[in-house]
Amino acid sequence: MSARLRILVLNQYYWPGVEATAQLLAQLCEALARDYDVTVVTGHLHGHELPDEEERNGVRIVRVRSTTYERSQLHHRAANYGSYLGESVRTALRGERPDLVLCMTDPPVVGDIALVVARRFDVPLLVISQDVFPEIAERVKRLEHPLVLGALRKLVGLYLRRADRVVAIGETMKLRLVHKGAREGRIEVIPNWVDTTEIQPHPRRNAWSAARGLDDELVVMHSGNIGHAQDLDTLVRAATFLRDLDRLRIMVIGFGARHGELTRLAQRLEVTRAVHFLDYQPREQLPLSLATGDLHYVGLAQGLSGFVVPSRLYGILAAGRPVLVSADADSEIVRIVEEVGCGIVVPPGRPERVASVIRDVAEGRLSLVGMGDLGRAWVEREADREVAFDRYRRLVADVVASSSR
Repeated sequence: MSARLRILVLNQYYWPGVEATAQLLAQLCEALARDYDVTVVTGHLHGHELPDEEERNGVRIVRVRSTTYERSQLHHRAANYGSYLGESVRTALRGERPDLVLCMTDPPVVGDIALVVARRFDVPLLVISQDVFPEIAERVKRLEHPLVLGALRKLVGLYLRRADRVVAIGETMKLRLVHKGAREGRIEVIPNWVDTTEIQPHPRRNAWSAARGLDDELVVMHSGNIGHAQDLDTLVRAATFLRDLDRLRIMVIGFGARHGELTRLAQRLEVTRAVHFLDYQPREQLPLSLATGDLHYVGLAQGLSGFVVPSRLYGILAAGRPVLVSADADSEIVRIVEEVGCGIVVPPGRPERVASVIRDVAEGRLSLVGMGDLGRAWVEREADREVAFDRYRRLVADVVASSSR
């Protein structure tokens, strides 16, 4: 038997990180490990004591020495990025020659490190774009210095132009990447995914809801990252229009860079009776916690369409729950919800419109019946993990086989 081909993967976050990229990449690598020898060069994680090297589910994990500051402060995030990038390129170049270099976009310029490694070993590069940088940081006002933005645009454009193949996780994102210099013929659209066997519909009243006294409440839920892109201010501010709804509980579950700001906003607006914050729930509890939401809020800040795709939508649909989407009309999530009929759409940044939908549900003028079933059927068909993995297997085989190198 011939030796198996080797894939080298670069991304700062990997299992057991709670980041979406960490979880998605771990699942993808484990699927590819059925056919390839997969090595992931990743970083250490804040709050975790992890070995520098281990094997998990067929994947060799190498964790380079990098800082693990809490990332809400931009300079701490930059230190984590810089230390990881420096160590990862040294580790990758000292390793065995791979047959393919694969990277996601965390940190955003890891594609340049991957390009250096791919050129050094004369092998193809596959980039999976989870967001479009630095535009996303600029639009949420996390980065505003013109020299820094210009340098980052050049660095991101460099690897997008030279990658052998680029994966966009949505059609609108594909347009953004072409605008940044990626060759249209080299871009493949493969949406992110969810394990529909792990997250299945459960009764609205369940052990998780009962333990938190939510069985008889109207629960509007956000479950996922609490960052700058999610437009959660709109959800919290919507509660100010709904003070008379005694049964309303807005559950904001997760953590992120804006967690502290949002908790203070809820206190300042005096809506803490309705708005409650919980930490990320254990993964085994996720199907029950998602089932508890009568309506799930999926927000995307104005102007971010195509620069990021909120993949938490897939978990909500897998749980068979309806969604309230607050996003620009050309975003991927609006397109899905309108085509499938699995929820309601309002413009971004309009708390009064969000409140109006919630009130209509509470007072019986808007029925959510059947929306969850439509979403579940769609996600089984289009965004199940095995569907995505088959697409990736074909893509990886094609890239390796067609490489002129």
